[in-house]
Amino acid sequence: MVAAPEAPERMVGKALKRREDPRLITGGAQFLDDVKLPGMTHAAFVRSPHAHARIASIDASAASSMPGVLGVFAGDDFMDLNPLPAAWQAGGVTNHPVTPRVLAVGEVHQVGDPVAVVVAEDAYQARDAAQAVIVTWDPLPAVVDAKKATEAGAPQLHEEAPNNIVLEWSCGKEADRVDAALAAADVRISHHLINQRLIPTPMEPRGSIARFDPATGDYTLWATSQAPHVHRLLLAAFVFGIPEQKIRVIAPDMGGGFGAKIFVYYDMAATMALSKKLGGRPVKFWEDRSENYMTTTHGRDHITDLEIGAGKDGSITALKVKTWANLGAYFSTIAAGIPTTLYGRMVAGCYKIPNIRVDVVAAYTNTAMVDAYRGAGRPEAAYVIERVCDLVAQATGVDPAEVRRRNFIQPEDFPYDTGVGMLPYDSGNYELTLDKALEQVGYTGLRQEQKRRRGAGERKLLGIGLSSYVEVCGVAPSKWIGLPGEGWGAGLWESANVKVHLTGKVVVTTGSLPHGQGHETSFAQLVSDRLGIPYDDIEIEHSDTQAAPFGFGSYGSRSLSVGGTAIYKSVDKVVTKAMKLAAHMLEAAEDDITFENGVFSVKGSSESSKTIQEVALAAHVGYDLPEGMEPFLDETTYYDPPNCTFPFGTHVCVVEVDTETGGIDMLRYLAVDDVGNVVNPLIVDGQIHGGIAQGLAQAMFEGAVYDDDGQLLTGTLSDYAIPKASQLPWYELDRTVTPTSVNPMGVKGAGEAGTIASTPAVANAVNDAVGHLISGEIAMPFTPERVWRAINAH
Repeated sequence: MVAAPEAPERMVGKALKRREDPRLITGGAQFLDDVKLPGMTHAAFVRSPHAHARIASIDASAASSMPGVLGVFAGDDFMDLNPLPAAWQAGGVTNHPVTPRVLAVGEVHQVGDPVAVVVAEDAYQARDAAQAVIVTWDPLPAVVDAKKATEAGAPQLHEEAPNNIVLEWSCGKEADRVDAALAAADVRISHHLINQRLIPTPMEPRGSIARFDPATGDYTLWATSQAPHVHRLLLAAFVFGIPEQKIRVIAPDMGGGFGAKIFVYYDMAATMALSKKLGGRPVKFWEDRSENYMTTTHGRDHITDLEIGAGKDGSITALKVKTWANLGAYFSTIAAGIPTTLYGRMVAGCYKIPNIRVDVVAAYTNTAMVDAYRGAGRPEAAYVIERVCDLVAQATGVDPAEVRRRNFIQPEDFPYDTGVGMLPYDSGNYELTLDKALEQVGYTGLRQEQKRRRGAGERKLLGIGLSSYVEVCGVAPSKWIGLPGEGWGAGLWESANVKVHLTGKVVVTTGSLPHGQGHETSFAQLVSDRLGIPYDDIEIEHSDTQAAPFGFGSYGSRSLSVGGTAIYKSVDKVVTKAMKLAAHMLEAAEDDITFENGVFSVKGSSESSKTIQEVALAAHVGYDLPEGMEPFLDETTYYDPPNCTFPFGTHVCVVEVDTETGGIDMLRYLAVDDVGNVVNPLIVDGQIHGGIAQGLAQAMFEGAVYDDDGQLLTGTLSDYAIPKASQLPWYELDRTVTPTSVNPMGVKGAGEAGTIASTPAVANAVNDAVGHLISGEIAMPFTPERVWRAINAH
């Protein structure tokens, strides 16, 4: 008999350190670059130095004869493979997707476009030989600005997309109605915003290793992948045209993703095809940081014109948004969904705006592809609406906090339809997080100090920036987000399998996978409480398409609300089956059995009980099961949520701006977030910390810059300003708890909240400090030079 353990400690809600961390910080993890295979070869790509050019000729004769070189291949050698897929095209409008091939053929459209690939015995030989490949180019004019790309006379990238337009999309009220509301407004404001391009910069760059088995025709691909099942599906069905089961994708440990590792890239297909060409020898590609900056996807890059109508009391009566979204040289895997569904449908934020319209033009330019980057559309939307609130405050004289309060959706309004095509918001209490943040930061006192400094003509001025945000997480259900609705080419459900073994130990296999979020910890906490099995007896497995049920991966703050719910429901199925068996073992009616803390008991009898471990043993051996019951406790769930979830909160940033130098000191940063119920507060706080760092970095430091010829001027870490820890403030965190009814755990999502809220909080703080001294908007990032120039220009 299995020994009956004591009831385990309740785990949900405990601030546990991540169980993954010891292996990750002591060298025990296996990242892609750690994978070593017998006979492994190495690939290096020959890349375009031009942003736009025709390929006149490629001479590989010298490279082919160099030591260790196994082959040199050009685009024509891969014409049996299809271009990479456009998996999310915007719903309801015409899209003009032009996706990359494995190698460019005929013409290149960005610096770094691969035109040839060398395979050699080691990486150094491959890189040396790649430099020996001679390409003759016919340079063409380039365009890097999304708005300019759509204008008459701009260089044309793809004949399939006239005027470089990928799509034109809109949501909200009819233009005539919004124009009328703007005309009737007491206060009307026109404003121009730029949400600059960012480079995700995970600690670990990207790469892939592929091995072809000539005997079976099967491929195994190791990839830095946030969605291995999706990559298997897209590569098999759309690129190679082979059955899905012929490809196995494994995602090793990852050093961050931030969205950039969601997508299908050229090197995945290239290494697979090259392994086949080499008779099954494994082929590895590992990008360096310069390659990562040139050809792995970027984020943001919006140009936006605003028309705002408001009442004298600060009420927002009308809002018209026109955005040009830069998608780069090609259509990345889910590029169209970011500026449409995830941006346009979230521009209303947490406010009631009766007349609102968003128009989006997505354009091709001679730059790196743009796709999801932490927050993916939601940060861009929050930046728009939170700047709108402060612009209304500035124009009406109403305090920025009061503007927000007067326009908030109220708790009794939920579920709430914002009128821009987003699913109804599930729950919220926006004023509560605002009030808590204002109280904790000492808002009234800060305003008094700000007034005193201005009145005294002091050199260093105070700025207080607010950001009351709402975001959409766990995007679903499939029928809404998929082809019948928003245009995503599949579903967005998630899977989980739960097994309770003979020994009472549990293995959970999930389609969600971590790249820094702590899945193995949070999921084990959840299962421990539901099954009453000790936390240390639960193992979480993931990241291998051969072992895990099909899942859509980790992004969009979906892992707990969607993947965790799949686990929750699988556990419930296990308990339901185990309860039938426990009733049989205890010779009682099933209705008379209770389950608590891992023990099945007969109501009214403290002596008649069986532990979950004892029931698992009985289920496994199968000696005495109820009629018709199968052995073993093993259940799988595919969970498709009925709605998205909508976390929210208020962040406050306090800055001091030196009017003589433009220098900015961040004095305080306070965040009050509401992510629903919390499984692990320590992990949530860590996610908020990291998110704030990335959003703050956009406001203060980061920005990808191209010259007019399409050359990336910020192509190294010497030029692209990632902040140091010493440049970040101490974060003051708090939260409120407003559960969602969308899932049984009441959880919402926390992975992107900090990024979404922090950029507008910092922007509003800087503009609040010096807005009376400047004309227009200071463009991010707020470098001392930019702030100084804005002050002195006025």
